[in-house]
Amino acid sequence: MDDRILTIMRDIFEDEAIDTTCSQGNCEKWDSLHHLNLICELEDEFDVEFEPEEIAEMTTFAKVKEMLVSKC
Repeated sequence: MDDRILTIMRDIFEDEAIDTTCSQGNCEKWDSLHHLNLICELEDEFDVEFEPEEIAEMTTFAKVKEMLVSKC
């Protein structure tokens, strides 16, 4: 699962250096538009849907993974 998430994050944020420490605080391109693109890609890739409250919490790799694990 980690590799799939990281691949999506690297594509969305156009940064091959992204790793499991990635967050809105340390990723320059993680703005509101890229965040929505990330959520859409994750929903498509993992065939899940996130609630608005969950989307708002998904600001780090760890939180993204946590939300996906709870859905899968």
